[in-house]
Amino acid sequence: MANGNGKTGLLERVRERTSEAVDRLRGSQFVESVLRPGSPFKKGYADSPRNRSYVIMNNVLYHLHPVKVKRHGVKLSYTLCLGGLSFFLFILLTITGIFLMFYYAPTAERAYADIQALSTNVAFGSLVRNMHRWGAHLMVLTVFLHMSRVFYHGAYKPPREFNWVVGVVLLLLTLLLSFTGYLLPWDQLALWAVTVGTNMAGFVPVFGDQVKFALLAGVEVTAGTLLRWYVLHVLFLPFIIVIFMAVHFWRVRKDGGISGPL
Repeated sequence: MANGNGKTGLLERVRERTSEAVDRLRGSQFVESVLRPGSPFKKGYADSPRNRSYVIMNNVLYHLHPVKVKRHGVKLSYTLCLGGLSFFLFILLTITGIFLMFYYAPTAERAYADIQALSTNVAFGSLVRNMHRWGAHLMVLTVFLHMSRVFYHGAYKPPREFNWVVGVVLLLLTLLLSFTGYLLPWDQLALWAVTVGTNMAGFVPVFGDQVKFALLAGVEVTAGTLLRWYVLHVLFLPFIIVIFMAVHFWRVRKDGGISGPL
């Protein structure tokens, strides 16, 4: 019996400490910034039909715009819609990129020749390729200016700090998309760029050699390297960036719309 009581007392202490840790986590600023109002994990949540309805009806899929919009949100200014321009450029890059995929083969033998053929043998090929190229440059610029405006206005402060972190991730993903696309012509510049980029990745602490091996698809630059970066550019990175953009837009909506000077 003593052994059983000891086990029971130990379980009770574990439950109490776990409950205390959960309560502290619920009341933390991090949880308050990440979770939406009415979330069952937030402190003070009461499971009731009203709160369950509140959680559902505040979903971004049902309410794309806030009930109230602040005056600065509709005021014309020199920074108007930099985030929207970044999203528009992403859509433009997606459409033009799909067009280019029809005329591009990610092989060492055909990659450069296909890029040249786009400018000479494909109707509107040069136009679409230049739209894709300059659109990528503009997207990097607009994302950077958008984040600069957010920082200048202090809109990274609570309750928008979580969305600021999401924005930083989106900036990094944008730069990675631009870099991986820069390598696809597989010319001399691309070969040196992938060499420098993978050597830099090799200095990642602990996992550097594994990261370099994964990016090169081997120990040196080969035809497999081009295929690896092509998959990153057209599939993996766009998939990740779409997820983060959805979270970003949702948080803008939940935080009261477009941010302004604080």
